[in-house]
Amino acid sequence: MTSPVKFNVMYPESLSRGLLLLRLLFGYFYVMIPHGFMLALYGIALYFVIIIAWFAVLFTGKYPEGMFRFVEGYYRWYLRVMSYMMFMTDQYPPFTQDANPPNYNAVEFSVEYPDSLSRGLLLLRLLFGYFYVLIPHGIMLAFYGIGVYFVIIIAWFAVLFTGKYPEGMFRFVEKYFRWWLRVGAYMSFMTDQYPPFNGDE
Repeated sequence: MTSPVKFNVMYPESLSRGLLLLRLLFGYFYVMIPHGFMLALYGIALYFVIIIAWFAVLFTGKYPEGMFRFVEGYYRWYLRVMSYMMFMTDQYPPFTQDANPPNYNAVEFSVEYPDSLSRGLLLLRLLFGYFYVLIPHGIMLAFYGIGVYFVIIIAWFAVLFTGKYPEGMFRFVEKYFRWWLRVGAYMSFMTDQYPPFNGDE
């Protein structure tokens, strides 16, 4: 079954060693502080939107599309920042949730909008989602995340010395995010499709 969650990072043929060092030394100041501030405000609004949308799904069986796109946009913005900070791209993340901002094509993320959602699954996730989703996927993603941490360190040196991110390592990190996103989309009741235990495209 095709996943409703689409996430891809365009593999770069080469990466700037200068930007690599700039991110290491000053990334906190010129990326994490401005984007982090905006995403923190966005996250506060997101919290209330998700609560309201939960009740909308409970009573109508539909996720209001405007709210759906608002949540999707938060994930998209966050992913652009993380992809830049993990030097998967040299394209600076735009300050927007828009799907196709001008002069930016590094990260593609979307969730297929569902025509309807199951009220039963909505309640099941609220009551038991921790046990049948977050625990099994969380354990697997925790081990995967440890591997990603070491891969990123090795890849950093690879980019420093060769100007290229080894594609196998690149896809390894990309798959981690894809798996995490599918769990997040399911637990945010953006889809009723249970996430697979992998990050395959």
